[in-house]
Amino acid sequence: METRVAIMGIIVENTDSAENLNIILHEYREYIIGRMGIPYREKNINIVSIAVDAPQDKISAMAGRIGRLEGISVKTAYSNVITHE
Repeated sequence: METRVAIMGIIVENTDSAENLNIILHEYREYIIGRMGIPYREKNINIVSIAVDAPQDKISAMAGRIGRLEGISVKTAYSNVITHE
């Protein structure tokens, strides 16, 4: 299996969707290397950064599911680090 290292930048504008975001992240927990969340109270948003090491299709599927949540946007940046397991 081929895996890639990537980082997902997530902006949460609708905190009502935060629970569904956490459910998705929990489902993909085996691929998550680390997670950092920053509440930006002055703007009433939350910024979440997720580092992952997963097959390309899993990263795309996770980003797609997150991107469909109301009031949440996500962008993914891929590294050139590819591992063959």
